[in-house]
Amino acid sequence: MRPIALPLAAMAMASPALAQDSRLDALERQLADQQQRIRQLEALVAQQAALIERIGATAPAPVSAPSPQLVAATATPATPATISAMRIPGLDVSGDLRIRQEWNYGSARDRSRSVLRARLRASYAVTEKLAIGTQIATGDPDDPNSTDVTLGNFLDDFAVSLDQAFIRYADGGLTAVAGKFPQIFQRTDMVWDGDVSPQGLGASYAVDLGGGAKADARALYFVIDEASTARDSDMLGGQVTLTAPLASDLKLGFAGSYYHYRLGSVAGADAGDFRGNLLSGGRYLSDFHLVEGLGSLTYAGLSPRWPLTFTADYVRNLGAAVPGDTGFNLEFAAGRTAQRGDWRIAYNYSEVEVDSVFAAFSHDNLDLSTNYRLHGFGIGYVPASNLLLDLIWYHYQPLDARYTTAPLTWLDRIRLNFMVSF
Repeated sequence: MRPIALPLAAMAMASPALAQDSRLDALERQLADQQQRIRQLEALVAQQAALIERIGATAPAPVSAPSPQLVAATATPATPATISAMRIPGLDVSGDLRIRQEWNYGSARDRSRSVLRARLRASYAVTEKLAIGTQIATGDPDDPNSTDVTLGNFLDDFAVSLDQAFIRYADGGLTAVAGKFPQIFQRTDMVWDGDVSPQGLGASYAVDLGGGAKADARALYFVIDEASTARDSDMLGGQVTLTAPLASDLKLGFAGSYYHYRLGSVAGADAGDFRGNLLSGGRYLSDFHLVEGLGSLTYAGLSPRWPLTFTADYVRNLGAAVPGDTGFNLEFAAGRTAQRGDWRIAYNYSEVEVDSVFAAFSHDNLDLSTNYRLHGFGIGYVPASNLLLDLIWYHYQPLDARYTTAPLTWLDRIRLNFMVSF
């Protein structure tokens, strides 16, 4: 039995030593793994520190007073690294929210109302030359010249619709756009309301004439109403613009335009589309072939914050079936609303005859879309970046008693606007 007992005893004595060696090996492996993870973490920290240093070195210098179109730096405090992480290359997002209080006097019943408008737009550069864009907005989707919503209706939710969706191509001086897109023409509200987004095809070509002078040509094919049986309604329009410095602080601008409407179908029109133009048998009495001249003269010699601008806009409808075929608007403005602390004061006078403009797309600032005489006074102030306050007073009356059943009395509309943009 002794030859067998001795090996067993030796094995029993060796077991604790083997177990201890195994535990030591496991501890050494854990220590090696921890040291490896520590080295990896140190390398990652070093990489992040270098990245933050590079971002800080290349970040743009802070702007003390950005314009209302820029993103407010104080809206969400963030480091340059955070801002870089939030930005998607090629994507540009902006929008605005406007709250308005309006008072109307002089009609059968004085009225006040609160109005809201919200818009959100985005564009994405697919390539250096090709981009897509879109905008959603509040308002009645059947009203092409207003995105306002009157507050009330027992807290009903607001209607929101796709207001724009387009593709834009730009190469050098050429820009082409298709879809439903922002207005490409220089304009005043007398002919084109600011909320009207044409749909169809548009193009412009700009030329630098040297010495600070520039010219461009613009064209638009505007699909108004597509019909399966009758002829479609559309518009072919063109505009030539010129800007030139007359002196170091004096600039001249001019735009000459022609808009040729072909109104074969009006099946898609409603009461808001006909508005103030004359009708016969459920159709427009006149054709609309508009010739427009728009000129401006700007003097900036007093102060960069107080430019003086005089604007004159004249339009005539060569297709009018009645003598009321002419409209004009004159405006004088002092100041600007680009940066915090800016003020702007303006006065304008207009006379717009009944069929001088195509009322479906002209402004909706008044109850009268055509056949009116207007005095307008406005004052705007920028109390903070991205914030605009303005007060506007319209004093107006019907222009020609032959084309209205309303008395030729003066009416008043006052608007106080509070707008935040980003």
